[in-house]
Amino acid sequence: MLGRRRKDGEGRGLRALWLELGIPLGVLLAAVVADSLLPRDIIITAVFAIAPFVASALTSPARTAAIGALSVVAVGVSALWNHDVGTAEWWIRLLGGVLFAVIAVLVARMRVRREQALQHMTVVAETAQRALLRGVPARVGSVGLAARYVSATEAALVGGDLYEVADTPYGVRVVIGDVRGKGLDAVHLASTVLAAFRRAAFVNRVLAGVTRDLDDAVSAVCGDEDFVTALVAEFRHDGTGAVVNCGHLPPLLLRSGRRPSRLDGAEPTPPLGLGGRPAEEPFDWPGGSRILLYTDGLVEARNRQGAFFPLDDHVAELCTGTVDEALDRLLGLLRAFSAGQGDDLALVLAERSRPVPGAEDQ
Repeated sequence: MLGRRRKDGEGRGLRALWLELGIPLGVLLAAVVADSLLPRDIIITAVFAIAPFVASALTSPARTAAIGALSVVAVGVSALWNHDVGTAEWWIRLLGGVLFAVIAVLVARMRVRREQALQHMTVVAETAQRALLRGVPARVGSVGLAARYVSATEAALVGGDLYEVADTPYGVRVVIGDVRGKGLDAVHLASTVLAAFRRAAFVNRVLAGVTRDLDDAVSAVCGDEDFVTALVAEFRHDGTGAVVNCGHLPPLLLRSGRRPSRLDGAEPTPPLGLGGRPAEEPFDWPGGSRILLYTDGLVEARNRQGAFFPLDDHVAELCTGTVDEALDRLLGLLRAFSAGQGDDLALVLAERSRPVPGAEDQ
């Protein structure tokens, strides 16, 4: 397996090298052939300088210099069919080819330095984003878990949506939310919610107290028009649970062979940051059932005809296989349906293990 991966990597490297060198060499060869076939009074050797500039956009400075050297040699050799070796015009074209080759190498060096700086910044940003949005454990006691995040911004791993899981003395607590707006401000507000949750989930015995702490944290940093829709859930190992909904989409309770039910019995309170005081809604969680928490990037995705993603038509896909496999299938269906990811998307799928006969829940 390792040998195959190494061969695949070498194959991709060779293809990239042929692309980087083949295009500028092809441009140079085409220009040389054209110059040799044109009438003697039409000289286009200046076009040879295009090759090193093409190379400067594709390959390293050293390879750009090699292409530039070949273009200068081609200018010199062109005297054989243009019959002007040693003339002032020939020397001007030759020196011009050298100048253009040097400029192309400098352009290549600037491009490579910018790419290296961008790559460094990308690594730093990805590290910070991964620290912000951590992975979830595959299992906590009787609760199986899986989570997925899809950013609407191709260059970013995370945006304004958020999720977090905490294994607390009161049960497995999960928060999922959607920050109003996008960009760095949304990421900053999402980080505020996550930091507050990581503390509040452990110090508040009552789930509604967790959301009150989150609301206070958001209110302290957000602007007049900023808010966060959020849902906090608690999964207990005795087969019960509770949710507190702060202006968010209600989670789905999924049981194989049955229609999904939405856990939206309590009246949703205003989003975080608007001073709401939410109520806790308890629910029963039978063994083998699953609960899907999601943000509006799932149900508001549209196809090319403008229709919304029909989540209820695909809930059966969430009831089979592992929770990881179920979320991957759902995302595959979403990608096949939608014309493009228009909004950030966060998903958390939780499953309560079926109780073993004669044994107590953990």
